Amino acid sequence: MLAKIPYDLSRIDEEDIDKQILRTAIIAELDAINLYEQLASMAEDENLKAILLDVAREEKTHVGEFLTMLLMKDEEQAEELEAGEEEVDELLEEEEE
Repeated sequence: MLAKIPYDLSRIDEEDIDKQILRTAIIAELDAINLYEQLASMAEDENLKAILLDVAREEKTHVGEFLTMLLMKDEEQAEELEAGEEEVDELLEEEEE
């Protein structure tokens, strides 16, 4: 994404704007995590590598903050997240058998 919002926020319904802002923020944080982890894997200086990985961890916290807020604002998203977790649990249980 690298600092470009992937859609026109002015075209979003007013009741959905906060949810879309939160989703955009999550996308940006995930993008930043990927960037910092990729840069860390290329860094030759161990101090630089450590700083990049530390910043990536901070971005993961930001994902958690935005996701928590999104789940508060979007009941359907919260329900579907739970359903996804249940599906993964079921699949993993099947693989163990």
